Amino acid sequence: MPLLRQQWSTFKPGDIFLGDKGFCSFYDVSKFKDQGVDSVITLARRTPVSSSKAIKILGKDDLLIEWPKPKWNKVSSYTKDEWLALPDRLTLRQVKVTVNTPGFRVKEFYIVTTLTDVKRYSAEALADLYYQRWDVELFFRDIKTTLGMDILRCKSPAMVKKEILMHFIAYNSIRWLMLEAASQQGIAPRRISVKGSIQALRQWQPLLDKSDLNSSERRRLMSLLYETIAGSRLCERPGRSEPRCVKRRPKPFQLMTAPRPVMRETPHRGRDRAGAA
Repeated sequence: MPLLRQQWSTFKPGDIFLGDKGFCSFYDVSKFKDQGVDSVITLARRTPVSSSKAIKILGKDDLLIEWPKPKWNKVSSYTKDEWLALPDRLTLRQVKVTVNTPGFRVKEFYIVTTLTDVKRYSAEALADLYYQRWDVELFFRDIKTTLGMDILRCKSPAMVKKEILMHFIAYNSIRWLMLEAASQQGIAPRRISVKGSIQALRQWQPLLDKSDLNSSERRRLMSLLYETIAGSRLCERPGRSEPRCVKRRPKPFQLMTAPRPVMRETPHRGRDRAGAA
């Protein structure tokens, strides 16, 4: 939340903030609304409003509701003066989404939004918008796993910051190439594989690094690179289950819990020597 509030100034009137249940906050929804920014978030820490207590029933599992202002206490992330400036109630829209896709852990959840116009924003469109939010988690996986930022090798805090920054620069550069390739081929950028784009870039890099290339030849090579990147598309696999598990069995070695010069190997604790150990 503190990091989100540092980014308030980057939002413009007409923008839509899309967040998971960690951002379900009366204070933040109200502040965004004051800026002319709408919110679409998952309901959390509040009991869903029943149809009998709703202001209006907009459709099946679609209600117009009111949120009362929460009580202020000393552990709140905002001051009492900021709390007093908040409205007593927020008029919101609550949509219940039922998940019928096999492999999903969640079977149903609730979306709360300030987009109350049913004709302009249908319940199905809001559910599809929130479904696309999962791409954010996949993007994090691209940065950490595909680009190898899950293990940082620098030792000092300053160098760690530089290492993270270089990963972000490389990731944004690759994403820019993917965006250009998608625009050239007329496809959605999210349908292009990050891993395939990196492999295509490595394949074409020796040709692009030649010092004797003229501008027309470089444009031709870049066009071919975009075609190659756009060709590495992700397959549609509806209902595919992706369990979180380790693919390979780990080695039976101890963990390095001390610096290498002082580390000592412990006796093998296998079945044959367990008694002696």
